[in-house]
Amino acid sequence: MEEEGPPGRRRITLVALVVVAVTAAAALVAGLLTGASAPTATTRALTDDEAERLAAVRVGTYRDVRAGVRVAVGTGAGRTDLVGWVDWSRPLAYLDVGGPGAGQDRGLVQATPSAVVQRPDPAAIVTPARPPLVPPGDRWRLRNPPPGRGLAGALTVLFALAADRAAPAAPLRAGGGRWLGRETLGGDPVDVLQAALWPATAPGANSSTATAPGGRPAADADPRWWVDRDARLRRWAGRLADGTPMTVDLDRVDRPTPWPVDALGGRPGLPRAATDEETARLGRLATRLRAGTGSAAVTVTAPLGSAANLRGGGWLSWSAGVAYLSVAELDTLGRRTLRRRDRAGFARADVPVGPHAAAAGPSAAPPLPLPTGAGWRLAGQPVDELDALVDAAVRAAGPTPDATTTVHLRSDRRAGRPVDVFEVRRQGQRLRYWLDRSGFLHRLELRTTGGLWAQLELTPGPLPAGIVPAHRKPPPPARPR
Repeated sequence: MEEEGPPGRRRITLVALVVVAVTAAAALVAGLLTGASAPTATTRALTDDEAERLAAVRVGTYRDVRAGVRVAVGTGAGRTDLVGWVDWSRPLAYLDVGGPGAGQDRGLVQATPSAVVQRPDPAAIVTPARPPLVPPGDRWRLRNPPPGRGLAGALTVLFALAADRAAPAAPLRAGGGRWLGRETLGGDPVDVLQAALWPATAPGANSSTATAPGGRPAADADPRWWVDRDARLRRWAGRLADGTPMTVDLDRVDRPTPWPVDALGGRPGLPRAATDEETARLGRLATRLRAGTGSAAVTVTAPLGSAANLRGGGWLSWSAGVAYLSVAELDTLGRRTLRRRDRAGFARADVPVGPHAAAAGPSAAPPLPLPTGAGWRLAGQPVDELDALVDAAVRAAGPTPDATTTVHLRSDRRAGRPVDVFEVRRQGQRLRYWLDRSGFLHRLELRTTGGLWAQLELTPGPLPAGIVPAHRKPPPPARPR
């Protein structure tokens, strides 16, 4: 037994060396697969050059205009993945949302800093892909996700990664940031830096004060920035306000111009001043609308406020100055609001909807003749932005006040016909007229206070009987309080 001691120790030593070699090889393979080497263990204060680059990193993102993004929010079974593009010049994010923890966020999302619209797809595959360059035109709806966490928190961070001016470098040089190491991303060397570049109270980003989730020291709560030699951001990692970890990878090769959906303004064009012919066509609009039947069927798509998704249908008569619509909120199709606009003012009534009418969809036409016992509420002026849009559509056939500006946004197609889209600003409103070459109005859009566009689709045709009864009296003026 004593003679076997040295060989036994040699075997133990050999096994230990093999374990070390296997571990090192595994780490090397992992580094090759991720394209990044582990940062060095020693951290230090930022040099002047590093502080200047970090202070300018969001300006570099802004000047790059747009980038592809891959985002992971959370870990494990609760992880949500976002893949797509961000255009900081508009600004606009267009993402495919998936991952095991996506839940009701699964599907396509477009967002601005003030609004989120989603095309939900609960049956989508877990792993998201790049969104289609031309977004689908249907099933988009306004959403109001809880701020500071999940999808809303991730969007806030994405928009905050760009700024039109540099952050102050002096606090970074004075110890407000740390150098954590050096890595390689996409074959390029990057420095891993740590600092908070936006206020601690910024929505969606975790504060760097006190302690971070899990009891980590405050300095470790600050986000990490992977910055190359040209002060361009390659990766960002931090935590949302609720402590959820988030990582963003930027791709500046795959960076097409995102195409906004209709609720966010529609596809980009090349705005220019209207030509003399186009100005004359707009000037003949009132005459053109009163010609023929002087009426049209109407389809309503109106995202209002922060989460109202109104859909509806009905009719409009330019010759009689009347509009009659049935409008429903997508989440409450069992009840509808009847809306009427005539020369006396506005009226609305809430009515229940039977199963047959509900099956007809949110754009079903209102009942005829007009219900007399529906409890109509009268108003002399538009009550909300949908009333304002309907009023603008009816008034398009009458004398119109001078426009502050008129811009030709783009050429498009509607009902199989080429149209020109004009944006007109007058009396505090931003309206978009979709006119074909004959001068007929196929769509009218109104910019809402929420930064969205509400639409009326117009299809010329006769007005059903019973929409223009005897004129009612206008509502009495409100008594002073």
